[in-house]
Amino acid sequence: MLGLAGTSAWAAEVQLKLDLPRLNVAEYHRPYVAVWLEKAGEPGAAAQLAVWYDLKKPNNGGTKWLRDMRQWWRQGGRALSLPADGVSGATRAPGEAVLQLDRHPALASLPAGNYELVVEAAREAGGREVLRLPMSWPVKAAQQAKAQGEHELGAIQLSIKP
Repeated sequence: MLGLAGTSAWAAEVQLKLDLPRLNVAEYHRPYVAVWLEKAGEPGAAAQLAVWYDLKKPNNGGTKWLRDMRQWWRQGGRALSLPADGVSGATRAPGEAVLQLDRHPALASLPAGNYELVVEAAREAGGREVLRLPMSWPVKAAQQAKAQGEHELGAIQLSIKP
């Protein structure tokens, strides 16, 4: 969320890099991906940050596969009205994707505490994978967290700078 001076919420830079691997399978579909925050020790999503799905299917048909991202679906995805401004986006091709999360409106109202940034990916006729990265909010010192997927996700990296 940009303020009047053009700085981001809490004056922090929050960047998530995620790698979508190129899979050698007979029927390849781009993965659906969800990114959200969970407060440590509390059920449910504290903030929905991104959900990538097939926006171009007729009659909003791409939404039928969203429930395959089971953890996201249970943690608030089913209650999200889609497409959600600032959250919904199209699926991405294999390769690296970068999300600048510091401009996300949900972070402006995020209570202080320890969180997990959760990334879940699922493909039609494919697999499903979830990765979690710890983070603290508001940002008082630089934070780095990395995780390596095995199937649907490659490497993910969270970089936070005050």
